[in-house]
Amino acid sequence: METLKNTFICMGLVLFFNANAQTLETKNETIISDQLKWSERMALSIMKRHPEAWQIDNHPAPKWDYKIGMILTGYEKLYNQTKDPKYYDYIKGYADKLIDKNGTFEKFDPKDHNIDFINAGKILFNLYNTTKEQKYLTALQTLRKNFDDYPRTPSGGFWHKKIYPNQMWLDGLYMGQPFYARYTVEFEKGEKLNDVAHQFELLHYHSFDKKTGLYFHAWDESKKMPWANATTGTAPHVWLRALGWYGMALVDALDYFPKDHPKQKELVQYLNELATAVSKYQDSSGLWFQIPDLATREGNYLEASGSSMLVYAIAKGVNKGYLPTSFGKTANKGFNGLIKNLIKIDANGEIHITQVCASAGLGGNPYRDGSYEYYISEKIKVDNSHGLGAFLLAAIELEK
Repeated sequence: METLKNTFICMGLVLFFNANAQTLETKNETIISDQLKWSERMALSIMKRHPEAWQIDNHPAPKWDYKIGMILTGYEKLYNQTKDPKYYDYIKGYADKLIDKNGTFEKFDPKDHNIDFINAGKILFNLYNTTKEQKYLTALQTLRKNFDDYPRTPSGGFWHKKIYPNQMWLDGLYMGQPFYARYTVEFEKGEKLNDVAHQFELLHYHSFDKKTGLYFHAWDESKKMPWANATTGTAPHVWLRALGWYGMALVDALDYFPKDHPKQKELVQYLNELATAVSKYQDSSGLWFQIPDLATREGNYLEASGSSMLVYAIAKGVNKGYLPTSFGKTANKGFNGLIKNLIKIDANGEIHITQVCASAGLGGNPYRDGSYEYYISEKIKVDNSHGLGAFLLAAIELEK
């Protein structure tokens, strides 16, 4: 009886100490130091909320996702700077969750021809170069092959998606072209760089707004979509994040264009035109509006993801020597605007980004008409992955 009593006492003590240990652990949550750089503060905040990368945006199950791909390109840059293995492991963990030992993607049908699917493939180059595991090379080859029979507009532009025939969106340049450029340089002696440049040329020619120097969100070569201008085929409005995708696509694709390539100067010129134009529409806060050229219209707001993307594109353009150093002021003003107005810090040092447009597009079901009212009506979120990734990239670039 005494033995049984002692057993219950021991069990009670174990339960007591376990419960208190859990309480102690909860009370002593890891505090993210404000002495760290903004890039690491953001990276650690994301990891704290989402121990595995596939959980970002509160996904219920693992998914190969273009937004997570953007975020992990930031982690790759951080790892290259810090050599901290936790950043590398975070990237590798995501790839290994979605790609099996044979290099096959989970839930991927190449016939879907969705250019968004390509973007996260950028993390595979370094994984393959580091590990030399065949599965990463196989996965890279799978994504590259998708371009071989990818549907194109009559003038040779990749459709945004199979479900959006004959349409090119600025978003799609970021999703596909930096990957395509890197692959063709590393595995094909750069033979497809002209094709990469052609994608930018088409949207520069057809989506460029001469009045503002900015770019309309998309272009329908068939001019059949109800949202498309009957004469030009362009979407009715300039959308901030689309400008951001375009700027990031330019500076990232340019990484793989040799200076003596005949298209390199052309792409650099496009970047200079963009930086000049968006500087004119930068708000006094340093940020940009959801619809940049209609700042005073009712309902418009300063949006975090597109502002962060432009900061990244301009800062990298300056760092790479594509843009005059004077644009460094534009980038710094934008980043300071983000910190002052849209970044919030909680008691544990965790940082959050606010005023992020959750999503926006054209056509589809339910139908999106590209009107001003449509862009303003889309949900505004805190810590949406578009904002997390873009801020992380901007912070890394400015810390240089």
